[in-house]
Amino acid sequence: MDYSKTNTYLKFDKSRMVNLEYSLRREILRTNRRGAYHCTTLVECNTRKQHGLLVMPVPKLDNSNHVLLSSFDETVIQHGADFNLGIHKYDGDNYSPMGHKYIREFSCDSLPRTIYRVGGVILSKEKMFSLEDNTIFIRYTLLDAHSPTTIRFKPFLAFREINTLTVENTVAEHGYKEVENGISMCMYSGYPELYMQFNKEVNFVFDPNWYKGIEYDRDKEEGLPYKEDLYVPGYFELPITKGESIIFSASDVHADTGRLSALFDEGVKERTPRSSFYNCLKNSGHQFYFRPSKDELYLLNGYPWGNVTAREQFMSLPGLTLGLGKLDAFEEVMDTAIPTIEAFMQGKPLTGFLKDINNADVLLWVLWGLKRFSDTEKERFYSKYASLVNKIVAFIQEGKHPNLTPLTNGLLSVDNRVGFPSWMNNAAGAGNYALPRTGCLVEVNAFWYNALMFNQDIARHQEDAKLEKKMGLLAEIVKTSFVEVFYNDGGYLYDYVVGNYVDWSVRPNMLLAISQDYPLLDKRQSKSIIDIVTKELLTAKGIRSLSPKSIGFRPRCEGSITDKLHSAYNGASWPWLLGPYMEAYLKIFQRSGYSFLDRLLIGIEDEMSNDCIASLSALYDGSIPYFGHGPISYSISVAGVIRALNLQKAFADEY
Repeated sequence: MDYSKTNTYLKFDKSRMVNLEYSLRREILRTNRRGAYHCTTLVECNTRKQHGLLVMPVPKLDNSNHVLLSSFDETVIQHGADFNLGIHKYDGDNYSPMGHKYIREFSCDSLPRTIYRVGGVILSKEKMFSLEDNTIFIRYTLLDAHSPTTIRFKPFLAFREINTLTVENTVAEHGYKEVENGISMCMYSGYPELYMQFNKEVNFVFDPNWYKGIEYDRDKEEGLPYKEDLYVPGYFELPITKGESIIFSASDVHADTGRLSALFDEGVKERTPRSSFYNCLKNSGHQFYFRPSKDELYLLNGYPWGNVTAREQFMSLPGLTLGLGKLDAFEEVMDTAIPTIEAFMQGKPLTGFLKDINNADVLLWVLWGLKRFSDTEKERFYSKYASLVNKIVAFIQEGKHPNLTPLTNGLLSVDNRVGFPSWMNNAAGAGNYALPRTGCLVEVNAFWYNALMFNQDIARHQEDAKLEKKMGLLAEIVKTSFVEVFYNDGGYLYDYVVGNYVDWSVRPNMLLAISQDYPLLDKRQSKSIIDIVTKELLTAKGIRSLSPKSIGFRPRCEGSITDKLHSAYNGASWPWLLGPYMEAYLKIFQRSGYSFLDRLLIGIEDEMSNDCIASLSALYDGSIPYFGHGPISYSISVAGVIRALNLQKAFADEY
């Protein structure tokens, strides 16, 4: 029987699925718009404490996510024989049961779909996360069977915060309530009820047990706590006939079981098939949308342990909205953020999800995003956001920002001891900075010049001659100073300058100076920079954070968390930088650079079948074999490559 789907883009055959060294290194992710998600490996053996079938926010407890339902093991029963399809890892590299050996195929088109074969039984399993509710659906379809078949389902419950682990205890509530075609449970106070229901009548057998010593290998590798006990209250059991589909639902709300099948079919129609590189990134981009209430929209920074951070939100905003044709989403995110932006500029206490908006470069990223929006929707921009640009530029220019100090030469200076001034300033420990960039940062001042020029254009449009002249004069001062301070005899830009110290390290931040709308350098200078970046920083997975020729180069993210953070900013490759790289490259080389950039994206497309399937990790090793690291699905990585793909398409259409 041919049970395969017409899907050649993301498909994994039996030889790969049964190879745990391969399949346990690849993860799948499904999300909704409320911060909840489902994440596990291809064979559904959880390898991180953040993995789970239903992981969701519990606002009554904290601002984090919580694993309610860790996994849901299936057992096929025929002629009194049990065939367990689940898989868990225990001490000593022991896997039990070993259900992966029954997998014949995994594909990831509109939905992740696993095909199991047990003797004459062929079972299809498809998972779908509700876009709006904290609900995971699973559809089981019996494609073939030669004798009566029963399926047993065993839920593994955690009820814990994603970064903690649980052990057998006497506090946990073991009781359950019978609900329509299923049960509900709540193990600890403060948690919502977990409803586990089917679209048909099911028999639940109460048989409580703690499964002890389940291990999470990825945490073990990181030197983190990795072992826990999970509670199994019993099992569900029901017959299934050839051609029949059974729908399971796990949620924090009671389901109308009579509509589960229709809801599943409707949900499939709403999904974009992951049938191409762009469609994979489009789906991934939508997964970062976070709507805590009807009137708010934010962008999460990553999975599976991400949250909302101001810098990543505004760095990824154009790519994850405008780049996907979601102009309304751009406005929703910006409109949600404006009250916090204005509160910050007015010196009021910050509330909500953007409390880090005071980091030095965040408002400059806001302006950068607004420029992208103005290029797309000029009239809409002037009616809604032009005055915001005026306010932000004035706030910075008048020296009111707590960590953007205007100097006499027009440039801006930052203090790395105040928050995290740029995307490359992150602490590896108390007072131990992976990269202590301070003073005048090259990208901060490139953004500042472009903000002034942008504001000058706005003033011209508003017929404000006084402001137009003021912005033009200040921009000219900044431009002159920028070239004098940053452009060096090596034909590239210093990364940062503080006092008499200049940092000669070859880093990618200078790309942000030559990819902007308003050029700071002439074409010869820009070409020299892009040539050096191409020669020393470009890899198959992105742009290195430091050249191999520079002191301190460390391309492999290995060792302790401190070591890995050091590598991240001293040699690892970042996919998001391909966006500004391609912008700069096409500005300089025009049509002659197109074929080179087309080949470059092939290396990134390969990652659709690695790490988090159909998404991109935060960063990759800066040398072969280019393993992924950090969040397995990262907003600025996806946004940056979407920008690169859109640039490629626009350039191809133009020529």
